[in-house]
Amino acid sequence: MKIFRNPDVMWREEDEFREQAYKGLDTGEDVADIGTSILLHSGKMHSLNILGTEIWKLCDGKTLEEIMSSLREVFDVDEEVLREDVSEFLRNMKGEGLVHEE
Repeated sequence: MKIFRNPDVMWREEDEFREQAYKGLDTGEDVADIGTSILLHSGKMHSLNILGTEIWKLCDGKTLEEIMSSLREVFDVDEEVLREDVSEFLRNMKGEGLVHEE
């Protein structure tokens, strides 16, 4: 199954916070709470951290395995941990109507 962003979702990446998050990753800081993008849909605003933002950007017709492969190039994390995090994120995003599978 390929995963796609809902085209009705408005979003933007927060450049300053993205740079802060990547600098933090380089120094080993916990950057999970740094919002690097904002999604707007159905009157709700969602803030995504750096991992969520990178997953979101990859939801352009890629499969879960393709998304995982791209993320492994950027993040130094155990594969099973990454798979659990990505799968949970996508489940939540589907539940909110932000992504869908075809």
